[in-house]
Amino acid sequence: MKYDFAVIGAGPAGYVAAKKAAGAGLKTLLVEKKKLGGVCLNEGCVPSKTLLQAAKTYHHAKHGSVFGVSVEGLTFDFSKAHSHKNGVMNKMRDGIAGLMKKYKIDVIDGAAVLKPNRKIEVNGEEHEADNILICTGSSPAVPPIPGIDQEHVVDSTGILNRETLPNRLIVVGGGVIGCEFACMYASVDVPVTVLEAMPEICPNLDVEVAATLRKELAKKGVDFQLGCKVEEIGSSQVKYHDGTESKEIEGDLVLVATGRRPNVTNIGLEELGLEFSPRGIKVDERGATNLPGVWAAGDVTGQAWLAHAASRMGEVIVNNITGRSDQMRYDAMPAVVYTSPEVAVVGLTKEEAEERGIKTRSGRIPMAINARYIAENPDEAGLCKVVLEDGTNRLLGVHMVGGACSEMIFGATAMIEAELREEEIEEIVFPHPTTSEIVKDVFMAVR
Repeated sequence: MKYDFAVIGAGPAGYVAAKKAAGAGLKTLLVEKKKLGGVCLNEGCVPSKTLLQAAKTYHHAKHGSVFGVSVEGLTFDFSKAHSHKNGVMNKMRDGIAGLMKKYKIDVIDGAAVLKPNRKIEVNGEEHEADNILICTGSSPAVPPIPGIDQEHVVDSTGILNRETLPNRLIVVGGGVIGCEFACMYASVDVPVTVLEAMPEICPNLDVEVAATLRKELAKKGVDFQLGCKVEEIGSSQVKYHDGTESKEIEGDLVLVATGRRPNVTNIGLEELGLEFSPRGIKVDERGATNLPGVWAAGDVTGQAWLAHAASRMGEVIVNNITGRSDQMRYDAMPAVVYTSPEVAVVGLTKEEAEERGIKTRSGRIPMAINARYIAENPDEAGLCKVVLEDGTNRLLGVHMVGGACSEMIFGATAMIEAELREEEIEEIVFPHPTTSEIVKDVFMAVR
């Protein structure tokens, strides 16, 4: 069948782009070999954040005495938490299916293979489209560690399917995924050790923000071993080298969270002459590949690795196809670490800006100067940092750790997107008392 727009992959890039294209009047095909929603809904952000919320609820109940809340006989039922997680996922999948039906999008279950002349083969049938969007997502990276193929060694997908708590969890990798799972398990009283090769966790974050997060997670019982290399995974222990000597740590569950890799194999890219590498499909700021009419978005491009970034990529591509000039602006792309406390960032760090030759001014304040924050998070450290362009006072970056800062970062994103200056932000009225006031008050430290 002939389509105006065909999409391979029904994750956040795919189903958003399909809906937008169909809404613009394009006859649209959506192909998915697993489940609607992609990795984010079925194997990533949605299920993991649902379980994180369950763990946070237990942790808050256990430590509620400062608020005058005491609980006797407190327990954590991991299987019920998983049932809730599954219910959330099912509801969201049903919602996506409803959207596809509403917009009259043809949805095919199956593995797609790209063919020359903008054709796609699915389940033995061939389809043609004027424009094709590739958004096949990513999979957990598998490092070459001896013993990694054992049953008690899981990746970020496998750990979400376990309905019993381990006696001790070892996490290989102190990035965002590793820290989120470490927080979740430690919050429900499971001893957790994180083995990280770098000198600090979450190396893409502002250094001070990352250090604050590590210290707060350590309060929950997470043991961080930094600057170490995992040498071997045994039946009940992990052997690693800390830079001085080899050591072993016992654990009955090992999570390998060492990043993800784009899904670029077995979809016909080589035969097409599409420009790609193991790091992803090469695209420009519009999402266009080197082949006319072939586009790519989301994790498969190796850029951003965020569900909301993937959705925005899909929107940019459809806008360009339908005649509206648009492009990605990654400096205004927010990112969140859903630990407790949360981390939320957008824009450049001071170091990143100065690497680009931009002169900066910066400032920081502790979250503890905010009344709402200390009322709700009395035992938690946090901070907010801003980076400004020296001379113009244009906002370049906001970096926060503490509380539920994920719910505030969109405001900072809008400020950066609009290229607001400090003087203009000063004129914005923030409701009081809210933790969001920290975004306005932090400029006192700059002045």
